[in-house]
Amino acid sequence: MVTKRDIAQDWLSRYTGMPLEMFGTHILLTNFGNYVRRFSERFSCQIYGNDRPMQAATNTHGLTIINFGIGSPNAATVMDLLTAIEPNAVLFLGKCGGLKESTEIGHFILPIGAIRGEGTSDDYLPPLVPALPSFKLHKFVSEKLVTRGLEYRTGVIYTTNRRVWEHDSDFRENLKQYTPIAIDMETATIFLVGHANQIARGALLLVSDLPMTPEGIKSSASDAKVTRDWSDVHLDVGIESLHQIEEQGEEIKHFQY
Repeated sequence: MVTKRDIAQDWLSRYTGMPLEMFGTHILLTNFGNYVRRFSERFSCQIYGNDRPMQAATNTHGLTIINFGIGSPNAATVMDLLTAIEPNAVLFLGKCGGLKESTEIGHFILPIGAIRGEGTSDDYLPPLVPALPSFKLHKFVSEKLVTRGLEYRTGVIYTTNRRVWEHDSDFRENLKQYTPIAIDMETATIFLVGHANQIARGALLLVSDLPMTPEGIKSSASDAKVTRDWSDVHLDVGIESLHQIEEQGEEIKHFQY
């Protein structure tokens, strides 16, 4: 009988083009091709999958970065495929829209949880199961942010499958009632599917826009500025956090239910 792991082991290489034995034990996830390119340049390592749905690279320290694409279905797919290698820790480096006055463009957010507004995660666990990170992993990321003197917030993220919602007054009013600090399209899925698959997971999000105000809605120009000013720091904090976890041999995984 074919098992889930049999399928994941075949599909992880098929989706990324990278041989299974090349994957490290600590994984950075992102939706930005330029993060993978910068990682490759920094560590002089090969990028696999330029002709595949996902791109991946691994440095000599056993740290792998994967660009899985945009949206919760892709996030669920990569978290399922990672069961092929049973990683010690997975950290998502994504962008989000700030929804509170206390959040500013360029701030970082370490989510304490995520609201499952995307629907994808409902295929994995019942709706009442919360989408939570592995807090021990977030402790390492928090320490790196503090050491660098970077501004960051904690709070709940609202994850949605919907794009171009900024014009919809009903959707915006619902967001206010849910009281999230920010909105994105992947975090709840990564947390929930990671939990279902017993994978230690976390997220470090970069506030790239302020979509509740007309002037704060993301544009090509504003997104390019955020990428220019903050993406290197974003990637550096992720790399340093997982390297430290690996060097210390820290066990991140929580007890199974």
